[in-house]
Amino acid sequence: MSSTAEKLVAETRQLIMKGGYHGFSYADLAERFGIRKASIHHHFPSKAGLVVAVIEQQRAEIQKHIASLESGTPVAVDQLLAYINYWKQCIQDETAPFCLAGVLAAELPGLPPEVAVAVQGHFNDLRKWLEHVLALGVQQGTIRLENSPAIAAEFFQAAVYGAMLMARAYKDPSKFGLVVDAFFRRMRVDAA
Repeated sequence: MSSTAEKLVAETRQLIMKGGYHGFSYADLAERFGIRKASIHHHFPSKAGLVVAVIEQQRAEIQKHIASLESGTPVAVDQLLAYINYWKQCIQDETAPFCLAGVLAAELPGLPPEVAVAVQGHFNDLRKWLEHVLALGVQQGTIRLENSPAIAAEFFQAAVYGAMLMARAYKDPSKFGLVVDAFFRRMRVDAA
């Protein structure tokens, strides 16, 4: 990706987190960068293509973080805590006050099909990783589940994304930790 394309992707990511898919246009990007819309179309012929590039870049970053967690932190509880703490920090310092894919998921019915597929891909990636880590935690004796790891992964996602929504709705980053920490305590064996 060229440096201009990378800058467009980074700025689009911020715009989506603030206003969603329909909350920005190529005109907004052109104004921010002092370039013509035709220049943006040169790099990304369609808005949907640009947004898919943003999502795919985030998915690749997440996969790198997951690989790093798995190799450096073999204990499942520690991996889950690292994930939770990542979002606590992002919400607190507003570097990512809401997950990009979460914002787009709320708009799913009105998104172009290729964007919807990329968003669903993000959630599938996350669910698979959570299922794996939760099953590992059960094996390690640090996690107890009331359901299968697959169902628990869905609950975990719902808790995290619901907590993000609460923090945003109340304009209070501490709501995220309050909800997620309570949820996580219920499944930790050492928290009993």
